[in-house]
Amino acid sequence: MEDRSTKYRAFYAQLICAAAKTADPRIEQAFRTVRREPFVGPGPWSISFGSHPYVVTPDDDPAFIYQNALLALDAARGLNIGMPGAHAYWLSGCAVREGETVVQIGAGSGYYTAILAHLVGPGGRVHAYEIDSRLSALARDNLKDIAHVDVRERSGIASDLPAADVIYVCAGAAQPAAEWLDALRPGGRLVFPLAPEGTLGGMLMITRPDSGAIWPATFLGRAQFIGCAGLQDAEVGRRLSEAFARGWEGVQSLRREGTPDETCWFAGEGWWLSTAPAPQPTDSAPPYADITRI
Repeated sequence: MEDRSTKYRAFYAQLICAAAKTADPRIEQAFRTVRREPFVGPGPWSISFGSHPYVVTPDDDPAFIYQNALLALDAARGLNIGMPGAHAYWLSGCAVREGETVVQIGAGSGYYTAILAHLVGPGGRVHAYEIDSRLSALARDNLKDIAHVDVRERSGIASDLPAADVIYVCAGAAQPAAEWLDALRPGGRLVFPLAPEGTLGGMLMITRPDSGAIWPATFLGRAQFIGCAGLQDAEVGRRLSEAFARGWEGVQSLRREGTPDETCWFAGEGWWLSTAPAPQPTDSAPPYADITRI
């Protein structure tokens, strides 16, 4: 069975990197190396493509889990291991490097935690936060042999987050948590779904500059996620839906002070997104149309 799994992973890694339009060999190698079997549990499995209903596989052939599809961790709650092609794209966009420290919010059963651990290598560190006790126990068991990963059963919205080069959030939020922004080192990247629960939003990447209150920001595409506890707001979700309907590709910066002006795309409490560039612009990312719901 392991030989078959190895063969499937080789195809799967190429498939999702093609879907993500990334040529980064490190990302392909990560998806080729990390086995999905421990993270999805025993089959048969419930699989979905985007917003489509789940389909139950006829048996536990691992070929079914090496697809560019959502895999249910809890179908009743809509909790999934997310669309790998979308994650490959986002990981390419934030350019996780060897030796970096990553904070992951919403680890689930730990699959993308393992991918992040592969990207940072043994000289790096991944701190994974998962508030659901069952999922955090699964993640801890699945990742126990990776020395540079630790799993914390608690909220990832906290003032004592480790200093990070990358914060990778797998839960939808109505705003960027101040604690995430404060934990970033200069040059650090926050990638999170600006998408309250039930809202089709976008995966936003914010980069911390060396100084100042104007931070480079860009959307890496549309996204819909299970909501992040503590960062939900139905009214903000309604306004965000309206903002996305007007277009979102022009966003270039996050402003943490000042009065929103004519360049404002969306304003939250104490922050706003602008179509004007920041003093230190980030590299642009290619367009990506896939939608993921996690």
